[in-house]
Amino acid sequence: MNNYKNSETRQFKVIFPKTLNDHETLFGGIAMKWMDEVAYITAIRFTRNKMVTVSADKVNFILPIKSGTIVEIIGKVIKVKKLKIEIMVEIFVEEMFIDKREKAVEAIFTFAAVDEANKPIPLNIKEF
Repeated sequence: MNNYKNSETRQFKVIFPKTLNDHETLFGGIAMKWMDEVAYITAIRFTRNKMVTVSADKVNFILPIKSGTIVEIIGKVIKVKKLKIEIMVEIFVEEMFIDKREKAVEAIFTFAAVDEANKPIPLNIKEF
């Protein structure tokens, strides 16, 4: 699979009341959990290595996500280094009964490949 174009992972979720904070919007921690999961799947599919999350950077909560909407979480590899890869994860929110879709959250996740002892190992992937 090793090319950026084929690195995309997508998940869809419906926003239910149990995922909301006291502002009646999606709790940021839940959004981050979903984003990390999509980034992890993207990293595994791209490298076919055991991967771990190193960091989540440049997290931007752009729009509130309300109950009764659908979100799509998309992960894409954006950079490959010797020991790490960077994955852009975006959440788009769409109304259920109106044709409206907007970006709500974005972040860059960094992952590293590790061996069975959880020690960093080089990625065996060519730069694109």
